[in-house]
Amino acid sequence: MRRVLLAAALAMIPCAAQQKLRVIAFGAHPDDCDIKFGGTAAKFAKQGHLVKFVSITNGDAGHQEMGGGALARRRYAETQESARRLGIAEYEVFDNHDGELLPTIEVRRQVIRAIRQWKADIVIAPRPNDYHPDHRYTGVLIQDAAYMVVVPNIVPDTPALANNPVFLYYQDGFQKPSPFRPDVVVPLDDIWDTKINGMDAHTSQFYEWLAWVDHKLAEVPKDPVERKRWLSGMRLQPIDAAVKATLVDELGAERAAKVGKVEAFELCEYGRRPSLAELRKMFPIP
Repeated sequence: MRRVLLAAALAMIPCAAQQKLRVIAFGAHPDDCDIKFGGTAAKFAKQGHLVKFVSITNGDAGHQEMGGGALARRRYAETQESARRLGIAEYEVFDNHDGELLPTIEVRRQVIRAIRQWKADIVIAPRPNDYHPDHRYTGVLIQDAAYMVVVPNIVPDTPALANNPVFLYYQDGFQKPSPFRPDVVVPLDDIWDTKINGMDAHTSQFYEWLAWVDHKLAEVPKDPVERKRWLSGMRLQPIDAAVKATLVDELGAERAAKVGKVEAFELCEYGRRPSLAELRKMFPIP
């Protein structure tokens, strides 16, 4: 009997290992992944999955008083602190200029290499419709890398993936040419403070640049605790009717009614297309 139990236990070990996902999230700037995916990333990491953030630009233009190499170095340091706070494995920053991103072949190669080197199961990025050209072109670059990551003669210096990952988009509020469709919604109430703590590491952005450009610099509290509370109130994702309907589908009406903070994602049809049930099982939904 003991041998049977031991054999069964050993048989489960490789199965458990296979269930660990490798997730890579792309943003245009060194705080974008944190805004759109920080909570879900922290949940993935807490479950033992490997998560990597990538910023396509170095963020060297995003400030009202400093710029260039000094700002890029400051923002890189902020990404490393954010990664530590979120518990994710890695935060890489490509050395492309902020505000000048184009969907060139060379940057596409950078993206393909990153996805392949991470051996990604899941790839997440913005949709290619947004107010900021860097955001738009980040979406285009990841779309253009989809499928190409399995083609050996494309970027042959990095081994191609055997299988195309699942590609998804972050939530946004843009309606044209089509509104965001929430295929997966991840409740964040239990890990919201961790997300905000990760975002809080990006001092140059949330408490300086973005506050300045939004004409809210005078509202930023001086006290660190109050700052996080202020940031939390500024960065809630909307639970609109579509997101609410997905939550109800995932959790049931009673549990969905208790959810106040979320991150939502739309499946991109250019990658692997799992069933909706399989897709949701991949995500840390309670």
